[in-house]
Amino acid sequence: MATTESPYIPGPEIDSTFAHTTNLASAALNTRILACSNEYFAAASNLLTPTAPINRPGVFIHTGAWYDGWETRRHNPDPYDWVVIKLGTARAAIQGVEVDTGFFVGNYGEKAEVQATCSDADDAVLADPSYAGWTTILPPQPCGPSQRRAWRVPGFDPKNPTPYTHVRLLMYPDGGFGRLRLYGHAIPAARGERVAVAGAQDEEEEELSSALCGGLALAASDQHYTPCSNLLLPGRGKDMGDGWETARSRAPGHVDWAIVQLGLPGAVSRVVVDTKDFRGNFPRVVRVHGLVQGEGGEDGPVAVPAHDHPGWVEIVKGDQRCQADTEHVFQGADLAAGVDAQAFTHVKLTLVPDGGVKRFRVFGRRA
Repeated sequence: MATTESPYIPGPEIDSTFAHTTNLASAALNTRILACSNEYFAAASNLLTPTAPINRPGVFIHTGAWYDGWETRRHNPDPYDWVVIKLGTARAAIQGVEVDTGFFVGNYGEKAEVQATCSDADDAVLADPSYAGWTTILPPQPCGPSQRRAWRVPGFDPKNPTPYTHVRLLMYPDGGFGRLRLYGHAIPAARGERVAVAGAQDEEEEELSSALCGGLALAASDQHYTPCSNLLLPGRGKDMGDGWETARSRAPGHVDWAIVQLGLPGAVSRVVVDTKDFRGNFPRVVRVHGLVQGEGGEDGPVAVPAHDHPGWVEIVKGDQRCQADTEHVFQGADLAAGVDAQAFTHVKLTLVPDGGVKRFRVFGRRA
């Protein structure tokens, strides 16, 4: 059933409201800008930066003050400026929109509208201002100076979401936005459309956990430095800031954990725990467990099983020692018996006692 809740979400509630989603408008997910009406003062690509906007008061470049966002010329003769964005996922469900006007005060865009489409057309077709296939998913909404504003997408149905491949952000009438965030999840490609996995053991193997396939980070014991959602991003990242890192622990017997809902439930053939860039702060030991389909319970659109749920079973055998800046691959004899013949829906990564991991990748065959 489509939501009937008020679309506006107060700033302090944004993160909790969309805790079980992925920011689809992120360069870290291979989302990119196709075209924009104008970017005279600051590039539209800044909208997709994964981190929060920053401020550099007193720093000037050729066009004027430096801004971490998208900023257009003054006195736009048209009703709005626009930017066309191609999502990095094959298709995506969008349930929320955030416009962050961070540090734009006397020059922020006054209103934002978001349109979307699902199309296999060439980039040039979608980038053309005359393209007529856009549907408004968020009508014009007021923005404010240097603040986060978010809205639920009216009519979003979590059980039957509309798929999208591209979005167009309209800024009325001109000015600047720091970040665009689109909250939702990837819709996995059909079997015949799936993207081949590099180094796959056979043509049926897929990355079950990837955010590009709809994987979601549901919960973690601690996210002091960086969020556990980074674990599911594609590639190996650029530095320690795009992994998951917890605070230092002092209590005897302490462990940290993160729970992931697989985008593609299935049997497991290989697990990768990558500590790239974590050198003095990698975990001493890791453990990997899974929940078989139906064992986690269903308490809403997203089931969040407890970290101590009795249904967790070993996927990787026992405690596995870690090394600094290393891609640890567990397969074959490293895996518990029968994991290649079960339909796992959730996985849990445990760090002993704490530390940081760059990526957590679970490969196998979809159920």
